[in-house]
Amino acid sequence: MIKFRAAIFLLIMTLILLACSFSTTTFTPQEAVELTLTPYPDTPAPVAIDAPLVESPALVNFHFINELDGWGQTNIQIVRTNDGGITWYDVTPPDVAEVGYNARQFSLDANYAWVQFPDFNNYPHSGFLYSTKDGGLTWTKSETPFSGGDLEFLDENHGWMLADLGVGAGSNAVAVYRTDDGGQNWTLAYTNDPNQANSGDSLPMGGLKGGITPLNTQTAWVYGVVYAPGTVYLFRTDDGGKTWSVVESVPLPEGAEEAELSIEQLAFPTPTDGLMAMRVTSDEGKMAVYTSNDAGDTWSFTPTLIPDSGSADFLSATEAVIYNGEQFYVTRDAAQTWNQTSPDIVFGDTFAWMDFVNTSSGWVLTLDPTTNRSSLYRTTDGGSTWLPVFP
Repeated sequence: MIKFRAAIFLLIMTLILLACSFSTTTFTPQEAVELTLTPYPDTPAPVAIDAPLVESPALVNFHFINELDGWGQTNIQIVRTNDGGITWYDVTPPDVAEVGYNARQFSLDANYAWVQFPDFNNYPHSGFLYSTKDGGLTWTKSETPFSGGDLEFLDENHGWMLADLGVGAGSNAVAVYRTDDGGQNWTLAYTNDPNQANSGDSLPMGGLKGGITPLNTQTAWVYGVVYAPGTVYLFRTDDGGKTWSVVESVPLPEGAEEAELSIEQLAFPTPTDGLMAMRVTSDEGKMAVYTSNDAGDTWSFTPTLIPDSGSADFLSATEAVIYNGEQFYVTRDAAQTWNQTSPDIVFGDTFAWMDFVNTSSGWVLTLDPTTNRSSLYRTTDGGSTWLPVFP
């Protein structure tokens, strides 16, 4: 009996010791969060970039190329990440001391990027463009005949610029430039500035131009808003920007004839497939989504009006994500149906920017208006769960 009790005692002690030995391998909560934020835990860590580290950069804008590579800007820096936003590097051109909202950045991939800075001594007709081919390790600086606007590149050589020349009384003077050598030289294709001798009127002064979307070196769209009920502000060129024509093949949602219509986003993920988001504002705001399967010749209104409008991110010919201030709407069938997801974080008025690389992975930038403090969050489940990347 005594031997039996002794055996039981030894067995219990052995189990306790084994339990203690297992407990030493338990992850702390901090370690668990770090593991969750690792973009690809089964792949080798990205190679370190030969540039100074930036801890929790105060981003004002960013864009991710894929789940690892991204570019961003702060008030004083151009920054890069190659691990999904956990680690950031300062790749600011050496003679740049201020960045902020005045700089316009376009990143083609992890290596090619451009940043446009205005020359305030000759605004809006002069600026400086920095371009890099090696991920920001070295930069080339060139002068530009414009200060700011919407900068878009098709590849490492061909780009478009919708230069902003000034806004007043519901009108917006612009100039359209093109480059074939990566931004070193720019050719003026069109301007509606009446102060210039070569001014045209096919892209009218009236209306506020929101951006330019090029399809190739000859075809592009300029979109925005004009303050006339039921009027869609969308113009197209097929001769490299020399002349423009209004696009009339945009059917309106029911009841939109008296609403203010503003095109917020236009993208062509493929040479033939396009998606467009239009804000419809009357008594309440909604967002209408359109698709095109013929390179923008015709547009089809999709079935669902997203309530409260919001931010749209078009990812492919069939995939898109829209945030309307409360929920994330995700489509995988070219906006024919949407899945609604309520995030576990209420972003509210702090929401500043979002960028998705697919319907699962995305980032949200928040800005606290009281402290002017920015934070970056990431989701890997389509907007349901968000984890802080920093701070």
